[in-house]
Formats: sequence, structure tokens, C-alpha cells
Amino acid sequence: MFQRTSVLDRRFMTLNDVKEVLSISSTQAYSLVRSGELRAIRVGGRGQWRIEYSELEAYIQRSYFDLRRDRKP
Repeated sequence: MFQRTSVLDRRFMTLNDVKEVLSISSTQAYSLVRSGELRAIRVGGRGQWRIEYSELEAYIQRSYFDLRRDRKP
């Protein structure tokens, strides 16, 4: 029997998954990957992007850190 898993239960996510998790547009998700801010790999003959869940978590943690560092007392 086929068991459906949630996005967060899988190792790799699509750009659409990232878009949903971060509540951003498709263009913003693609820009994060193309700029290198969010590390990703290209797979398959059409070169579709895949983002490892741990890379998304690392991006989120870096974003929190950047906010603390940029804050001026």
C-alpha cells in the first residue's frame, strides 16, 4: 500500500516544497537557489532543483543569525 509522506519526512524537497514551507513565491525560491543562498542540486534530464531538508534548515538558521548580527544596539 502506498503511504504518503509529508514534505518534512523526505530528504529532498522541490522548489515548490520550499516555497510552501517558507511562504514565498516560486520566483523567490528559485532566486534563493540561483544566488547560492540556499544550496541545492540539479537532478534528472531536465535538471530539476532539489533541496536537502538539512540545507533548508541551515538557511533558516543563518537568516536568524544575520538578523541578530545586523541589529544595532
